Amino acid sequence: MRESGKAFLSALSPDQRKHIMFTFDDEERFNWHFVPRERKGLPLKQMTTNQRKLAMALLKTGLSEQGYEKATSIIDMENVLRVIDNRPPNDTYRDPENYSFSIFGDPSTDKPWSWRLEGHHLSLQFMSLTGRVLAQTPTFFGSNPGILQYDPEMADKRMGDVRVKDLPQKGRQILKLETERAFALLKSLSADQRKEAVLAAVAYPDIVTSNKRKASLERMDGLKLADMTADQQKLFMDLLQTYLANYRITLAKQQLNKLEKAGLDSLRFAWAGDLTPELGEGKGWYYRIHGPTILIEYDNTQTSANHIHTVVRDLTNDWGEDMLQEHYRASQHGKP
Repeated sequence: MRESGKAFLSALSPDQRKHIMFTFDDEERFNWHFVPRERKGLPLKQMTTNQRKLAMALLKTGLSEQGYEKATSIIDMENVLRVIDNRPPNDTYRDPENYSFSIFGDPSTDKPWSWRLEGHHLSLQFMSLTGRVLAQTPTFFGSNPGILQYDPEMADKRMGDVRVKDLPQKGRQILKLETERAFALLKSLSADQRKEAVLAAVAYPDIVTSNKRKASLERMDGLKLADMTADQQKLFMDLLQTYLANYRITLAKQQLNKLEKAGLDSLRFAWAGDLTPELGEGKGWYYRIHGPTILIEYDNTQTSANHIHTVVRDLTNDWGEDMLQEHYRASQHGKP
């Protein structure tokens, strides 16, 4: 990651570096959101072909093949939204080139540094120090539509432009496993277990923690992993791994080791909303995985329940703040 970051920066002009580089302690590092908006940093549209290649090479150092495919598919969905919204080809609101890279600190030094890729429905950040990635959250993946379908009877009402039927992305479901595996677990629960897991009959309108700098919920609700059968626990772990597997394997293992240390049995699965998996039918649902050190939220309520938001938060170490303080304490203790 460090070498890739250095290679990317070396290919930029002095003016481009002014836009992409921030000090590590700049408050902009915590300014994240998943809505379409103007962003600081260097957007893809202002990069040459070679610079884009190096930028995406940096992205690959943090994500697995699965995660990289999701990220690039999310970017490509802006082309779909242009058609659905009937916007012109040069529209800047639905723009697959309006995804910006930002670098905080300098990867060529031995001091902490981080980088971010962010745009509509995508926010990724990684923090590194002395050759070790200390943090990879918050991580946001979203998809609108959740699945791209064409129904000629609903074209004018739901999809707008009839050209949707000719789009190459037709049938794409970026967050398919996140949806299907959650419903598989929900379906396996007994009536008593559902009483523990289902928090509300109506889904929350979005992820509860939004884009707050520090994610927190007042209490942990839902069904504990310890109270599931062996088969249900496997379904739960399959769902959990769907999110962890978006990271490079070393980072995924690092996150899982932290969860195991905190105690997997304390993790909870909670649900709100409809209990049937029909995207685009107007009945929304929400679920979360919540434990002492992690919060994963999934929400599908907007756009007739065909518009998905997901986020992974490390409740003790978003942006690497906890591990960075631990590093500084260790460094001080090590001095003569």
